Amino acid sequence: MSHWYEGPLAAFDTETTGVDVEEDRIVSAALVVQDSAGGRMRVTRWLVNPGVPVPAGATEIHGLTDDHLQRNGRWPAPVVEEVARALAEQCAARRPLVVMNAPFDLTLLDRELKRHRTSSLAAYLEPASLRVLDPRVLDKHLDRYRKGRRTLTDLCELYGVVLDGAHDAAADAAASLELVRAVGRRFATRLERLTPAELHTLQAVWHAAQARGLQAWFARSGTPETVDPAWPLRPELRAAA
Repeated sequence: MSHWYEGPLAAFDTETTGVDVEEDRIVSAALVVQDSAGGRMRVTRWLVNPGVPVPAGATEIHGLTDDHLQRNGRWPAPVVEEVARALAEQCAARRPLVVMNAPFDLTLLDRELKRHRTSSLAAYLEPASLRVLDPRVLDKHLDRYRKGRRTLTDLCELYGVVLDGAHDAAADAAASLELVRAVGRRFATRLERLTPAELHTLQAVWHAAQARGLQAWFARSGTPETVDPAWPLRPELRAAA
């Protein structure tokens, strides 16, 4: 019997102008689909002219300059709709969606849809529902006492996954997909009887607990940062009265 981590998976990733999901913009995105472990990966890429300057710090990470995006990128409105429809197709096909640090990429996409299409990610996904697999949440729960960082680069090194071209959306999505397969195999005795839908529900609980632990650590260390417990999508901030 084939387990979910050997079967069909899709993976999604973005590169952006920064790390603020409410204000920053998508500059590139990729969707990678694989029907079975070891099978050919089908890759769809999008390049976006965000209509705002790309900070130098962001360019240093992903290499995408204002000039390159203005020359080669498309306007955000049609791109974010295409991305949302592509994710909806994966959900309708009941293919689990791998997203490393899902609350960032999915929330940013949701805000871009609100900004450019006056819509939301949930509206595009209906009536299908997300079944997200987040390797960061899975690893942190399954190996919670391990020291060290849990970035995509760190986890790929730990699990023996090749990450060729980090901070390229397609490369990161492909590595995240293989990483989830590797996590599934390593912790097969704990994961193989759970369906992706069950794991989706559990990850929301696990992430909330992880966020509370990190928030407590910040409080003890005097760090004013706030950790959002929502997963895989953060609720929209209410406008000030």
